[in-house]
Amino acid sequence: MNARTAEHSRTVMTDLVLPSETNPLNNLFGGELLARMDRAASISARRHSRRIVVTASVNHVAFNKAVPLGSVVTVDAKVSRAFKSSMEIYIDVWVEDRESGNRSKANEAIYTFVAVDETGTPVAVPELIPETDLEKERYAAALRRKQLSLLLAGKIKPNDATELKALFE
Repeated sequence: MNARTAEHSRTVMTDLVLPSETNPLNNLFGGELLARMDRAASISARRHSRRIVVTASVNHVAFNKAVPLGSVVTVDAKVSRAFKSSMEIYIDVWVEDRESGNRSKANEAIYTFVAVDETGTPVAVPELIPETDLEKERYAAALRRKQLSLLLAGKIKPNDATELKALFE
């Protein structure tokens, strides 16, 4: 199984915010944005693994900036790290200013997907090779996030969380 770069999995989805997708303040519903991010992350995970993928968890979502009616929204997703059968996907959400055309980061999220076969059994995924400084930063942080999650779930012991321990040494 050949390793792949993060860029290989990159998925960019751009769309317009329509009236039926907004709340009473004329901003994009959070749930609508979550669905858009889930679709982009799913495509990204599938591009990396070339397998059927399922959402395992939504690890982090930050709704930092409202997305107004009529905005052009871009969801940009990439695999940030691949583990045995799971992949962490980091998603950046950008909003384009209607007047200037300038883009600003509105939101971000981190999803975990698992690659499965036709029976739903997890299968191995290719290793990820980060290339840019940002990809390397997200790659390293993904292992810390995974270890923290496993530690909190009681699936590993504190001494086995080597990346977390290194933060405090």
